[in-house]
Amino acid sequence: MSTSSVYRVAFIGCGKRAHEHAVGVQADSRCKVVALSDISASSAEALNGEFGFDAKIFTDHKKMLAEEKPDVVIICLWTPLHLPVFRDCAEAGVKAVLSEKPMSATWGECREMARISEEKGCQLTFSLQRRFAKGNQTVRRLIKEGKIGQVLRMDLYSPPNMLDCGIHTLDQGMSFIGESPAKWVLGAVDTTETHNWFNVPSECGATGRIVFRNGVQAFLQSGAIDTWEPTPSKTDIWAGVRVIGSEGFIEVMWDGQIVGGINYADPSWKPEMELTSSDEQMKGYIRHTIDCLATGEEPEVSYQKALRASEIIFAFYESVRRNARVELPLTGVTDNPFIAMLENGQFAAQTIK
Repeated sequence: MSTSSVYRVAFIGCGKRAHEHAVGVQADSRCKVVALSDISASSAEALNGEFGFDAKIFTDHKKMLAEEKPDVVIICLWTPLHLPVFRDCAEAGVKAVLSEKPMSATWGECREMARISEEKGCQLTFSLQRRFAKGNQTVRRLIKEGKIGQVLRMDLYSPPNMLDCGIHTLDQGMSFIGESPAKWVLGAVDTTETHNWFNVPSECGATGRIVFRNGVQAFLQSGAIDTWEPTPSKTDIWAGVRVIGSEGFIEVMWDGQIVGGINYADPSWKPEMELTSSDEQMKGYIRHTIDCLATGEEPEVSYQKALRASEIIFAFYESVRRNARVELPLTGVTDNPFIAMLENGQFAAQTIK
């Protein structure tokens, strides 16, 4: 297909996140939204009306796939539904699926999504749209230019929930170090409270160490006690990365807000402070993904990259289960170790929120 092709696009799940994806879809003239599917017809109708898609409404996504035969499907569903709905799309001949993150609730299901993508030739990407924030692109460029020397270490910060929120921070950090996979992981979780995020139980805090194959070491802090509130008075980076090099460092928030940077040899240097709205990030995400569908190149937000970040998260949980560091690649694990331990009563009494 040429880059000027028009693609038939469908949404499965028409809630809040679908509206955010729709901003990017509406901005790309190659996308023609032909169908919207949601178990709540009113949700689909609201999305249709807000963006003027004039799409056909369905409450059964399988019927929608069979009748409308979309080229591209955007999945905005709760985490446990990602695998089965993606499978339905791939088996229906959909060319590309843009799924909400995280990949899935278990490591085995993440790997199954990858297998299906390869087997069916269906391009699978995940909404790690912060890669398209100008500030994050600037950090990648500055690192490549050697502005902070050789990257030695990263401090990774995330809101509570490694699986749903931590994947953004890990993905951000890995994009700064050339996508290097991890070598081993050592983790600990806080279950003083447990949460339910899109029908998946999670911890309220986590901390640990990650060593990457390129030698970079990272220290991770998620939902830290006494510092979670995202205010400057309590923590400077509540969601983002501090990249520490041999000649300086850069601090950048999730959405590319560069909050600081030092070059040891040039104290007057300051990194460019560039901001990108969430709408612009989504436009970049959709545009790039459609570009890659046309060219066959691996997308910036490919399942391969999401899988590497997910592997770290499940290895992190497995480290808690083993009380030991976990070498990667992660083998012998198909479940979600955190959920398994929670269900087996291996944690102290928790308050569920």
